Amino acid sequence: MEIIDKINYLIKEKNLQKKDFVKMLQAIEPKLKSTGEVPSEQTIYGYLNGKRELKVELIPYIAEVLGVSEQELFSSEIEYGSDYNYRHSKEVREVLNLLRYLPKPAFEKLKERLLEYKKVYEKGFE
Repeated sequence: MEIIDKINYLIKEKNLQKKDFVKMLQAIEPKLKSTGEVPSEQTIYGYLNGKRELKVELIPYIAEVLGVSEQELFSSEIEYGSDYNYRHSKEVREVLNLLRYLPKPAFEKLKERLLEYKKVYEKGFE
């Protein structure tokens, strides 16, 4: 998945319109090194529509507007492609981020329980 696909996915996940995202991005005034200027609305739409190559220097600003880390934009944890994934991806990522706080015994119990659910789920497709 391309980074621009992830950005567009997160815009949609956060119930933003592209025009709102563009305004929010421009409001924090990210200046391009090549021009020293804030990208125009047209330029940002070009990035979002894949007509222009996204400037890497905008990544921190885009992450800030979307409320995610820069690393998350490059992570494979952002899943999409089905309606289920779209509806639940935010919650899944929140759970993944919380797992680090789970004590090992509780983690093992959770893993066992999830494996049980997996078996039940797979049995339904036989």
